[in-house]
Amino acid sequence: MLNHEINRAFKHRILSGRPVLMPGAANALAARIIEDQGFEAVYLSGAGLTNTYLGLPDLGFVGLNEIAQHTATIRDATELPIVVDADNGFGNALNVRHTIRTLERAGASAVQLEDQKTPKRCGHFSGKDVVPLAEARTRIRAAVDARQDENTLIVARTDARATDGYTEALDRAAAFVEEGADITFVEAPQSVEELRGIPAALKGTPQLVNLVVGGRTPILGLDELGEMGFSLVLYANVALQSAVYGMQAALGQLRAEGRMDEGGPVASFAERQRLVGKDLFDSLEKRYAV
Repeated sequence: MLNHEINRAFKHRILSGRPVLMPGAANALAARIIEDQGFEAVYLSGAGLTNTYLGLPDLGFVGLNEIAQHTATIRDATELPIVVDADNGFGNALNVRHTIRTLERAGASAVQLEDQKTPKRCGHFSGKDVVPLAEARTRIRAAVDARQDENTLIVARTDARATDGYTEALDRAAAFVEEGADITFVEAPQSVEELRGIPAALKGTPQLVNLVVGGRTPILGLDELGEMGFSLVLYANVALQSAVYGMQAALGQLRAEGRMDEGGPVASFAERQRLVGKDLFDSLEKRYAV
């Protein structure tokens, strides 16, 4: 399926009223597993990419080229819509324009931009700061103007809840809607009451909620969040955290016992090959044999 067709279908799905449960992926293999498990969309997590690709915390170490490269590999691996975490756009409004054009070409269905200063930090870390609202508005305005496919969605995130309070965060989200954002994302609300108040205050605009296992936001069920009015329910790094847990368990057993076979806490060799589409390449090899 062509990317503009994926984008159009995703936009229609977001506007359908039923919440989309969206896991994050740090790489193409994770995206394949997410698709294989029947999810409707995948999120390229900047934190996950930083953790897995660089082995570093989410403190602004990845750049646009790395995110674009991983977006392109995920697009080649899956036909799911990809929501791409583009941090704060990597500069001013002109840099945001370049970011949107680059990620759209790479296969993004939606691009998320935030209002943090550089260097940015994970939304569930302390020590964040946000740019003035006027500057944050220009980022969203530039992003909206830059997209070449009208179905590419702009997700406008604010981290102001942590820096300036809940009311300021809602006011910023409303301002981003005025600039043309398709979806808004108030990061790290800290109570059920705050969660409930976000869609209530921003009626008519789809809302994304980010549920971080171990983070600041209360974990609620998909149905309850849908009833509140959230359109996208994001678990950005469940796949990564479970992979870390699984690697620790398997490697710990290997270290303790000195051996490992398919009876251990590992996927089978055959399952691993299935997930990466080896059968397809076997058939192509036969097709093109001389």
